[in-house]
Amino acid sequence: MNLMQEKETVAKSLLDKFAKAGANDVIVHINEDQSAQIKFANSKIATTQSWTTAKAEVFVAVNKRLVTTTIKDFSEQAISDSVSRIMKFANSIPPTDDYGGIAEGPFNYKELENTFDSKIIDLNEKAVDMTEAALNAAEKNGSKRSAGVLEWSSNNSYLLTTNNIEAEDKATKLYFSLRAFVDKYASGHRVCNSRILSGFNPEEIAAGAAETARQAVNPVQSKEGVYDVLFEPLPFSNILTQIGESFSIFNVESHLSCLAGKIGQQVADKSVTITDDGTLPNGYGSGKFDAEGVPTQKNVLIEDGVLKTFLHNTSSAKRHNVKTTANAGLISPSAFNVVFNNGKLNKEEIISTMKKGLIVTNVWYTRFQNYADGDFSTIPRDGMFMVENGKITGAVKELRISDNLLNILKNVAAIGSKPDQVFGWEVEMPVTTPPVLVKDVHFTKSVA
Repeated sequence: MNLMQEKETVAKSLLDKFAKAGANDVIVHINEDQSAQIKFANSKIATTQSWTTAKAEVFVAVNKRLVTTTIKDFSEQAISDSVSRIMKFANSIPPTDDYGGIAEGPFNYKELENTFDSKIIDLNEKAVDMTEAALNAAEKNGSKRSAGVLEWSSNNSYLLTTNNIEAEDKATKLYFSLRAFVDKYASGHRVCNSRILSGFNPEEIAAGAAETARQAVNPVQSKEGVYDVLFEPLPFSNILTQIGESFSIFNVESHLSCLAGKIGQQVADKSVTITDDGTLPNGYGSGKFDAEGVPTQKNVLIEDGVLKTFLHNTSSAKRHNVKTTANAGLISPSAFNVVFNNGKLNKEEIISTMKKGLIVTNVWYTRFQNYADGDFSTIPRDGMFMVENGKITGAVKELRISDNLLNILKNVAAIGSKPDQVFGWEVEMPVTTPPVLVKDVHFTKSVA
């Protein structure tokens, strides 16, 4: 019998033992993951591997003393020992005086659209074919060598709490990342993500990465200064991930958010609306419920440039006299899928409006000088291109973006019509965004 077959027994055993030991609130969230991966380098498949993990994530409140832990041994003795250790530790730490409890159930849950596909579970040989086809597409479009990964997984999830909540969900996920190289200074990177096999097209992604690399040959050093910038979805999702973190009430209260104290204020251009949608069809972060078991929902975070809400769990919502946004994170509420609104222009139309500026196709090493103010820097990676009078005039290099998150939001000048969903390295919070033109972005010199 695997873990998910005995999930109710394990969860109820944990809840009963914690209750008898004196715990006030308990959440047990059991997950079983089946994952597989193909890594490739130098345009050849290098390794394949698969693995299964099973764990119970446990949250316990004892007289406002809060403990979270993970249990991987589900024998009766191990469960008893874990409860004893957790309770002993809980009674040794100071209380969290502003703790407001967990959600009270029960709840009804809706089935989400395009978040599970049984075809992904047994992808196996087809995954090899997909990878080889993508590598061929990259080579056909000019890549000299390619590196990256294809990952796929399935998850079964079961949640039980002392507040009359019981919930189950299942999920599948696909992730593909390819970086194409023409030479040392000419590269391109693309990713694609999906919860279902339909529409997942690594070949298209590989071709796009190779095309960027091919266009990026012979980059020239560019001058530091202020430029209008067309951010493609991959780099803009990196910036939006940082903004997404700023919506968490935990970061607001910890003085790590540039949005603190700005509810009801204009924090972005009026063309900007940003939502968090835990129910997004095919959303990489979508799920039926949050970490407390509250049904997920769509939250408007910024509307027409105005900040509307922060992200809350039940406890923080009580503290701020609002309703939970269904974003627990029991300690730090977090977004499920950050979605930037679409505009009306395609990429070529946006480029045609640019008098002098840059196209940034990727960034990395995003770091903050001041979280509370939003001052950050990040390094453009892979192809970066100069635009003059509506035309791409060549590739450039050795520049660093040194700016401010609020300035980026306020200086949005045009929004593309075709969004991409992005998740991956440095974009751990799923983001859906079209290309976005931002005016007056500050650049300093950077060594390539």
